[in-house]
Amino acid sequence: MTTSNPAFHATRLDGASLDLLFREARSHNGWADAPVPEALLREAVELTELAPTSVNISPLRIVFARSPEAKEKLKGALAPGNVEKTMTAPVTAILGYDRDAFEHLPRLFPHADARAWFAGNEAFATDTAYRNGTLQVAYFILALRSLGLDTGPMTGFDADKVDAAFFEGTKVRSNVLVNIGVGDPSKLFARAPRFAFDEIARFV
Repeated sequence: MTTSNPAFHATRLDGASLDLLFREARSHNGWADAPVPEALLREAVELTELAPTSVNISPLRIVFARSPEAKEKLKGALAPGNVEKTMTAPVTAILGYDRDAFEHLPRLFPHADARAWFAGNEAFATDTAYRNGTLQVAYFILALRSLGLDTGPMTGFDADKVDAAFFEGTKVRSNVLVNIGVGDPSKLFARAPRFAFDEIARFV
């Protein structure tokens, strides 16, 4: 459906941009032999930090695994079907959420004593961190795509093993892994079906 309101047309992305972010974007399983510049990863993180989160709590924490040593530590935590594509990816981002993210609210949300809403309520703090960290994961994927990088998000891994290897001694817990690089289109699966609008959405 196309709106005739000119206010929308002034700000919406063009078709090529929508293709890059959504319509032509894919979850990649294989990678070209091309390095990922650190500057692009830094830029993606900076863009992701602009995403909305509850009281600006910003719980996302990222470890970029790109050395052979880091990849080997990660390998033992992967589901079998995720091993090859992760070992061959130039970079794998380990995206976690900080269960103590609320401790930074005096700095991140100075408008109110939001820290007090979470202090002493571990379940609420963890749930908030998980929900908002997952929201930031989605923005991170879009940020990478917008910068011309391909991604392969995964949840097929042993979170306890990843946490022990990369987040030991912290309140950060792993959420999603994202392989990053220049995708090899020859290793893509056919795009799977999607629901129609009326199957997942309604107006009330």
